[in-house]
Amino acid sequence: MRHPYFVAPSLRRAALLSAAVTLLFAPPLLSQDHDHPAGDASRLGRVIFPVTCSASVQPQFERAVAMLHSFWFESAHAAFTSIIASDPGCAMAHWGVAMTTLGNPMTRATPSAAALAEGTSAIARARELGATASHREQMYIDAVGAYLADHETRAHMDRMQSLERAFAALHDAHPEDMEAAIFHARTLVANASPADSTFAAQLKGAAIMQPLFDQHPEHPGLAHYLIHAYDAPQLAARGRTAAFAYADIAPDAPHALHMPSHIFTRLGYWDESIETNARSARAEPDSNAAVHPLDYMVYAYLQQGRDTEARRVVERVIRIDDRFYGGLMGYNFTAMPARFAVERSAWAEAAALALPVGATPYVQALIHFARAVGAARTGDAASARTDLSELGRLKADLDAANDTYWATVVEAQRLAAAAWVARASGDDDEALLLARRAADLEETVEKHPVTPGPLLPARELEGDLLLELGRAREALAAYERTLEREPRRARALYGAARAAEQAGEAELAATRYRELVDLMDRGEASRPELVAARRYLANR
Repeated sequence: MRHPYFVAPSLRRAALLSAAVTLLFAPPLLSQDHDHPAGDASRLGRVIFPVTCSASVQPQFERAVAMLHSFWFESAHAAFTSIIASDPGCAMAHWGVAMTTLGNPMTRATPSAAALAEGTSAIARARELGATASHREQMYIDAVGAYLADHETRAHMDRMQSLERAFAALHDAHPEDMEAAIFHARTLVANASPADSTFAAQLKGAAIMQPLFDQHPEHPGLAHYLIHAYDAPQLAARGRTAAFAYADIAPDAPHALHMPSHIFTRLGYWDESIETNARSARAEPDSNAAVHPLDYMVYAYLQQGRDTEARRVVERVIRIDDRFYGGLMGYNFTAMPARFAVERSAWAEAAALALPVGATPYVQALIHFARAVGAARTGDAASARTDLSELGRLKADLDAANDTYWATVVEAQRLAAAAWVARASGDDDEALLLARRAADLEETVEKHPVTPGPLLPARELEGDLLLELGRAREALAAYERTLEREPRRARALYGAARAAEQAGEAELAATRYRELVDLMDRGEASRPELVAARRYLANR
């Protein structure tokens, strides 16, 4: 089963990680009652998509499209292929095969050369059969053809713009077709600039989908793409209904079980995030793909101070001989141990993190960032500078590849780490300047959907620095700004409480400490921030 973010590693690596994740799912940690093999799915939501194929394959076609809407690509591919076997003249089944080869549009990553070749072949066959298809179906086929045209020479996002225009034309020509509206809106959301703070494209897509979702609450694509549309701090509250609905609409699709956590994370709903990601990981037949929901789950555990549970997930996933760094999934695999260190402010652990081998630049940057901050905060400026230099190299590599999004993310990490190197070197003015630049830069783009959030928010790190320098009111402002973007985030709550206490804001300090105690009511009693919070509240 190919996960929506998955790039297949070697069979040996997959087998090793499979063994590790099998351990993770053994009782009593997680039960097996939600396991569903790939292709054995019946609860996928309701899709109505009439096509001019044999009447006997119509239910299969709609089921395959439901899988497609939940990014269950390999199973959808198998379903469309089965339709072709039953009805070789079904042009739209070939369209369906081509759609599965495009993968997850939200990642802004180009499909592999093999996938593009297969998609091109499928669309060519669909066009050969298109004489018997309806005008509407021909426009669906031409839309994917517009994306695939000249794929050897045109950039992925340029081709995505062609896809958006083609789906827009289809939607205009056939306003009666709900699926045309959904695919148009989906592409609007996928093509939205991560630097657009107005969220114009996301809101335009949501405006198309929200009324349809109100009328068709069992449609998997509407719930799914509304979550993506609203996956930003300023919009997340609008996605609550879709988030709470999606897992029940399509409980047999692993990605449908994970997606609600995008909104839950934005709102600080940690229990809900843990539960839905555990279900997703259990249902995921591909253990490599399971690392994506597991990363979100580890993040949520750490916010609640449930370190033992987070540690169990991290240790069992990484207990293999050949570590998995392939593709976007490598981000999650690499992020989990790094999160476990930095979220607990375990700086020596962060400084000693193992470097990924053969990972993409933005995945390597995760570890160099954590190591640099960890080393600097333990006084080892020399080691921190080594990792800082590597961050600069990785940023240059991303610039050379014209990957402006990840280059921005890595540069923000480099600046944030450089601030702590300056602090360790005794240059506090430079440290403050760099910390503010890092935070300002990081907030110019939204997070990528692969991650629940930055490894450490740069604005939060600015708060740490200000607090360490005795500038409590400024630190409080930095932590509060962090909480606006990352509500119920444990380190930011603790920082805000400490800053308020030092600034003489007793009531605000008590409020933030109470929030922290409530947040960590099932956390490790020895967590230093929880001990401090309880001590402060007991002495009031």
